[in-house]
Amino acid sequence: MSTPELGLPMVVPAPDLPARVRIYEVGARDGLQNEKATVPTEVKAEFVRRLADSGLTTIEATSFVHPKWVPQLADAEQLFPLVSDLGRSSGVHLPVLVPNERGLDRALALGARHVALFASATESFAKANLNRTVDESLAMFEPVVSRAKADKVHVRSYISMCFGDPWEGPVPIHQVVRVCKTLMDMGCDELSLGDTIGVATPGHVQTLLAELNEEGVPTSVLGVHFHDTYGQALANTLAALQHGVTTVDASAGGLGGCPYAKSATGNLATEDLVWMLQGLGIDTGVDLARLTATSVWMAERLGRPSPSRTVKALSHKE
Repeated sequence: MSTPELGLPMVVPAPDLPARVRIYEVGARDGLQNEKATVPTEVKAEFVRRLADSGLTTIEATSFVHPKWVPQLADAEQLFPLVSDLGRSSGVHLPVLVPNERGLDRALALGARHVALFASATESFAKANLNRTVDESLAMFEPVVSRAKADKVHVRSYISMCFGDPWEGPVPIHQVVRVCKTLMDMGCDELSLGDTIGVATPGHVQTLLAELNEEGVPTSVLGVHFHDTYGQALANTLAALQHGVTTVDASAGGLGGCPYAKSATGNLATEDLVWMLQGLGIDTGVDLARLTATSVWMAERLGRPSPSRTVKALSHKE
């Protein structure tokens, strides 16, 4: 008998935590873009549909980055029409990554209504990922945000390297705050604070969030995106929840890393996050059994086991 059938995890709420958390699922984009093998378009579409069937309501579907840079997602034009009906029939949000105006054009042409940019808090990563300085990349985003907002498209921006950088080391908090404020002032609806190489710790998380608030960036526009390189992703998530954050990025089965930061390991596994939130009595709308089955299904197609501890425990797979 599996642990959910035994009534586990036992629900024991903790004080001063949100009643509901929105999980921003990134496995179909951030996860699959880091696979060495290219996953067939039909399998990607089925993955998105299974994720939606598990109760996830925000699923990042693909990326409109030039195929030269992310060949694993070169089929964005073919994939998005295969899943876009989910937005109409089930109310599922299907954000897509866009790097520039050309990427925005491609996304809008297919009817995308939620887009995401990817900024950097450090010069080294901006150069590696965008081939621009931080300020040059922010200038590149301005017309993207302006055009998207004029078309009533929801705009999120990821900010990478918010807690540490593999070339520069510790990232000054004021540096992260400056980039976040610029993006918010530009018109972004939502900001995702990225621990790209997984070096954050709970005190660092809460200090950054408090500093952002002091500088006029409200908690309501912030999400968190933790990698589990040093096993800190859930602890950091709890620290963010204690501060009032209600949007948490996660990847089904723990898929994903970062192609431009080789020390980055997988994202926080969605199943591990859901297990913790269920135990805290926090609503996510996610059926953990269905989600686990989806990650097992995808792991079989990738030819390797899921790194998620919860997936392993619930599927009895080592």
